[in-house]
Amino acid sequence: MARDTGAACRRCRREGIKLFLKGDRCYSDKCSFERRAYAPGQHGQARFKKQSDYAGQLREKQKVKSMYGMLEGQFRQYFKKADQQKGVTGENLLIMLERRLDNAIFRMGFASSRNQARQLVRHKHILVNGKKVNIPSFQISVGDEISIKEKSRANPLINESLDAVERRGVPSWIEIDRAAYKSTIKAMPNREELTMPIQEQLIVELYSK
Repeated sequence: MARDTGAACRRCRREGIKLFLKGDRCYSDKCSFERRAYAPGQHGQARFKKQSDYAGQLREKQKVKSMYGMLEGQFRQYFKKADQQKGVTGENLLIMLERRLDNAIFRMGFASSRNQARQLVRHKHILVNGKKVNIPSFQISVGDEISIKEKSRANPLINESLDAVERRGVPSWIEIDRAAYKSTIKAMPNREELTMPIQEQLIVELYSK
């Protein structure tokens, strides 16, 4: 599967915001963004005047793509589906992204980053309603029970992530049973709990041109 193999910290610096792509490292003093909070490259520290509307829209799209670890083709398909649904297109898009299995695993605290969550899914450590699912883009639904395979529960990365999840918090639409290494989807994700500064309307404007 195609994926972005570029340096994660450079993406945070390019967007001018922490995207928390490297898990616990992003909360420590080792975070590159804390030391160099400016865009990468020769002219990264230069101060530019006003950014064009198109540039702002493009950067917003790139930021959300990086956040959820997606390439252009896949992201565009999500937008098309969101546009075909009832309701506000931008909110539909974000909710669909939140409903991805890899994102849910990250939100539950079974992984310290979405990238790590994708690896857990692809290597078949994850069960959805008791069945193995190895598709990171699988869309979760209300009532789904997501758990760690019994043989994988001793994995130190999973346990370290569960110990650290309180630092970022768990959304109200997820109920976690730490002792049983499982979580239940109580409701659909909601826009209000997305704490990252995302202006989804800019993405809608970009794709609507």
